[in-house]
Amino acid sequence: MSFFSTRGRAYATASQAILAGIAPDGGLYVPAMFPRMELKDLAALVGMSYPQRATQILRQFLDDFRPAEIEEMTRKAYGERFDTPAVAPLHRIDGSTWALELFHGPTLAFKDMALQLLPYLMAASARKNSENREISILVATSGDTGKAALEGFRDVPGTSCTVFYPKDGVSDIQRLQMVTTGGENTRVIAVEGNFDDAQTGVKALFSDEAFREKMAEQGRVLSSANSINFGRLVPQIVYYFSAYADLVASGAIQQGESVNFAVPTGNFGDILAGFYAREMGLPVHKLICASNRNNVLTDFFRTGLYSTHRVFFKTISPSMDILVSSNLERLLYEAADRDGELIALWMRQLKENGSYAVDQQRLEWLSDIFFAGCADDKETRREIRDMFRQTGYLIDPHTAVAGAALGEYRRNTGDNRPAVIVSTASPYKFAADVLSALEEGEDSPSRDAFACARTLEARTGYPMPPQVLALREQPIRHTRVCAKDPAAMAEAVLEPSQSA
Repeated sequence: MSFFSTRGRAYATASQAILAGIAPDGGLYVPAMFPRMELKDLAALVGMSYPQRATQILRQFLDDFRPAEIEEMTRKAYGERFDTPAVAPLHRIDGSTWALELFHGPTLAFKDMALQLLPYLMAASARKNSENREISILVATSGDTGKAALEGFRDVPGTSCTVFYPKDGVSDIQRLQMVTTGGENTRVIAVEGNFDDAQTGVKALFSDEAFREKMAEQGRVLSSANSINFGRLVPQIVYYFSAYADLVASGAIQQGESVNFAVPTGNFGDILAGFYAREMGLPVHKLICASNRNNVLTDFFRTGLYSTHRVFFKTISPSMDILVSSNLERLLYEAADRDGELIALWMRQLKENGSYAVDQQRLEWLSDIFFAGCADDKETRREIRDMFRQTGYLIDPHTAVAGAALGEYRRNTGDNRPAVIVSTASPYKFAADVLSALEEGEDSPSRDAFACARTLEARTGYPMPPQVLALREQPIRHTRVCAKDPAAMAEAVLEPSQSA
């Protein structure tokens, strides 16, 4: 299968798209078509393990990879580093609602679902394209991608991984997970700005020809582990199919019955994977796009205007504190009937003016598929508290935003069909805020994260993951801070050795 740039001036094979990360015209690679999964194909998934399901979905897109090659990669990726053989289990919350738990990997967040596999895809892509230079992974993270990428690529031969994160924009546990990372090929740098600043800087480096030439002089080639890389996105499609297969297997739904998915959304990669699954034939009725107080996406889906001219808020769901959602470009490409010139125009308007708008016809097309809801911190805390009191189920703030948006959707539409809340992180990654919610507090900025985790465990009976407990004994390895401009970020990447 070929892959085209959303901006219309580049194409690639699957392995080339994975290796490059971003297209040379600044666009994002998208598949030339969406392979179709018929009901018989969906039925076949029911009796499969998660790695087997992943193999079946990935082979639809990665046609320059051999099926046996994909099977070996998924087996390795979804093995012993996950704490359950189910990999992405469903938890029944009530008679019509389930949580899809995507936090059973090594870093306790959904990014593991893709970033345990991406290093294998990247290494194979390099071999297929005779690329012998070091593959230098650049990552901008709002909290979870960074650690997942570091763990995925740590000490992988022929690679390095540099992560930029907003200095004051992640939770204590998220920060400690990153700055304690070992490995000879990892680098973690705090940016004096927010996630949008970090992401803008990384994207600028990818389009900076002079920077790329300097990297080449060092024997290095750029790639990305953010969801702008299709190799990060395609594994996320799998868990939507897997969740559906598990619903059928449990008798909760009949094969072919439609369901809704509520997804906490920041950079739009997670919910875009759900859209791609829908385009492939998964019976998804509605994708519920859940935002926190930084509700730029909510406003876009309701009005057709995407505008970053707004206050940026730091919230208790920091991985969603984003105003520029990169993966929305891929959805816009479909809404624009794959008109690359129109996408290039909208993205230019966003860069130069901070906004763009789609017409009414395209907005109606989007509204048929998506519902957009949002929750501020007060509503997020209430959702955490109510969920635990009413069902005994403990959720993190990002999952709570999705739960609140699902409630908003059901109240507005009366649609109570089976729904899956995509649960993206362990509550222990945000123990202070989860505990504050249960105690009906307003905030907990000065509370020790480990003390809160112990109290949360005692209060709820939910065991603390060993990954959190181990962090307290890990030495800080990365202390570098840089300015948010691309020049400073480039300098940090080009340094020949780690600068802790």
